[in-house]
Amino acid sequence: MIATMKRHEAEREVPRVWVGCWAAYNAGHLHGRWVDLEDADADDLWREIAEMLRESPVPFAEEWGVFDHEGFHGLIGESSGVAEIIAAAEAIVEHGPAFAAYGDVVGEGYATREGFEEAYRGTWDSEEAYAEELFDELHADCPEELRRYIDIEAFSRDLFGSDLAAVECEEGGVHVFDRN
Repeated sequence: MIATMKRHEAEREVPRVWVGCWAAYNAGHLHGRWVDLEDADADDLWREIAEMLRESPVPFAEEWGVFDHEGFHGLIGESSGVAEIIAAAEAIVEHGPAFAAYGDVVGEGYATREGFEEAYRGTWDSEEAYAEELFDELHADCPEELRRYIDIEAFSRDLFGSDLAAVECEEGGVHVFDRN
């Protein structure tokens, strides 16, 4: 039996941030705005931040922060810079929830597009489904009489105990990544 990679076509979240003015916040006002980042670049985000700061109830406001975010799954924080925010947003738009799952594997601040593309193996029904297909790929010439003696569960435990990481998908299945 050959397991097949599960393709998830879940609705993708649009990454967006709520940028707020620290001067207004410190003066007792909550002032800021939501910025959708699906098609935005750094200049677009800087324009939104500058406009928000100009409209601040506190004159000469200069400092801003990310007070809230959607679709980033913890990949950015309140002090993240524009370049970091845009890089994460672009990767999330391109790769969807799998990129956020990669952030869970490597940690906030370490998830890069290049690292993701190197580590991502795909989305599978389960760890065992991945292990079974990998075994079949590596040992295509294994006679059927011997296959029944292969313990795919043990093979899977070994793989995911050392070389691979799996993160559960909201829609079912697991995202599989190399740990190396």
